Parts: sequence; C-alpha cells; structure tokens
Amino acid sequence: EYQWKGPFYFIQGADPQFGLMKAWTHGDTENGDDEWEEEIKLAEQAVQAVNKLNPKPKFFVLCGDLVHGMPGTRWKKNQEQDLKDVLKNTDQDIPLVFVSGNHDIGNAPTREAIDDYCKNWGDDYFSFWVGGVFFLVLNSQLYSDSSKCPELRQAQDAWLDEQLAVAANQKCKHIIVFQHIPLFLSKPDEDDDYFNLDKSVRQEIMEKFHKAGIRAVFSGHYHRNAGGSYKGLEMVVSSAIGCQLGQDTHGLRVVVVTEEKVVHKYYSLTELGSHGIEKELLDLLAKQN
Repeated sequence: EYQWKGPFYFIQGADPQFGLMKAWTHGDTENGDDEWEEEIKLAEQAVQAVNKLNPKPKFFVLCGDLVHGMPGTRWKKNQEQDLKDVLKNTDQDIPLVFVSGNHDIGNAPTREAIDDYCKNWGDDYFSFWVGGVFFLVLNSQLYSDSSKCPELRQAQDAWLDEQLAVAANQKCKHIIVFQHIPLFLSKPDEDDDYFNLDKSVRQEIMEKFHKAGIRAVFSGHYHRNAGGSYKGLEMVVSSAIGCQLGQDTHGLRVVVVTEEKVVHKYYSLTELGSHGIEKELLDLLAKQN
C-alpha cells in the first residue's frame, strides 16, 4: 500500500515474555521460568481486547521478548507453543507483526539462534507498507552485541541503507521503526544501561534515522513506559503485556497515524478491553483527507 488513503491506527504490544513473572518473583531469572499461567491469561486478555476494537487496527505488532526462555533453555519451546496457541485467536483480519527480542535470540545471538527464531516467527528484519506509510522492523540485538555473527550485523546495515533509499524515492508519508531495545529511555545522551543501546552505536543510528526523516521508533524491553526525542525523532518505549518492572499496568499502545503526525496512547488491558479507544483518538481517524 504505497498510497496514502487517510488516517489509520495499529496496536503495539511488547514483552508478553511467558515465564518471567515467576522467575522475577522467585529471584531466579535464569531457571525460574517453569510456570507461565499468569502470562497466558494476560496475552489472552490482550488478544480479546484487540479483537473487540472497532474499526479494526491495521495490524498488531509485538516488540520482542515473546517468551522468557533464552535459546536452548528448557522451557522455551513450550512457552513458544503456548504463545502461538493464544495468538491463533487473533482476528484473521488483523495481521500480526513480530519483532525479535534478546530473550528470543539471545543477548549475543548466533546465526543458529536467529535461524531458529525466523523458522518460528518470521524474518528478524523486514519492511512493509500500510497506506502510504513505510514500516521497518529491525533486529536490535545485532546493534547490542553482534560479536558471534558480525556478518549478520553488516547485512542488516546494508539492507537498512537500501530501504531508506527506497523510502526517500517513494516519498512516503512517514517512516516508523519497530525494534526491541530502545535507542534511549528518556534522553539521547543518557548513560549506557542494560535497557538502552550503547552510546557509540546509538548516536550513529539516531543520526541515520534523523537524516532519513524517520518519525518514530517504537520498542519494548524496559517493562515500563518511557521515551523522549532526538531532533524530531520520537523514541517510544512501551511497557509489557507480561511482567511489570515498574508502576505501569499490563497494557497495549494504540498508535494513530494521520497525514501530519503519529499520535499514541498506552492503555491498560482492562481499560482497552472494556472501553476501547477514547473519542479523541477516534476523531483523528474520522478526519478523512
């Protein structure tokens, strides 16, 4: 869909991370992920909330850490199967978009781990068009630590440059990026942290995104809501569907794309499921150009 057809919206979720809640409560994040009943219920609640929305979202994107089990760990396959069983109930008319997180492919991913992820969930980076808007899904682990697969990092970099050139030629309305690890949590020059990308690589990516006219980057990983901006590029960090590490509620973000801007709001699963999207955002969708 290269042509702008008027405002639309999509749903962003992050970190269903089956297995983290028990691991976190028990203080054993390495092996404590042998139960995920609570996460199954939350993921079901998320799917039900999305299915009820009217009009329907254009797609539902999950920004990484689909499950807690790292590659090769004991419960990973079961966690993945259970998540797939829940997601199968998503309305057939709402495409699902998956983004790889550090738990999906490992903190320092190998080619094998990435191949395994791709077999299960689709490509680890790709692009797509919706109504004149260009979307890029990136594998942020390659920016975080590509020491075990440097050639894959190079391949993604080369691909990204090609995609940004395509976008420039197509004169798209907006370019929006999805990745698991945020560029930064609140300030572009904040210190390196487990939850952001290292300054060395961050600066380079922010500048590249800024020059390409990218409007917003949506990510997860932090299990709390956060964000900021860099020269007009908005960094949006969404809290988790699953385990919360801060004061936020289990939730989803509604993102409305209009001709001029990208507007978004985080809703708790309960709120979205019972009340749907508020009038203010629905009004933006109604303004056909």
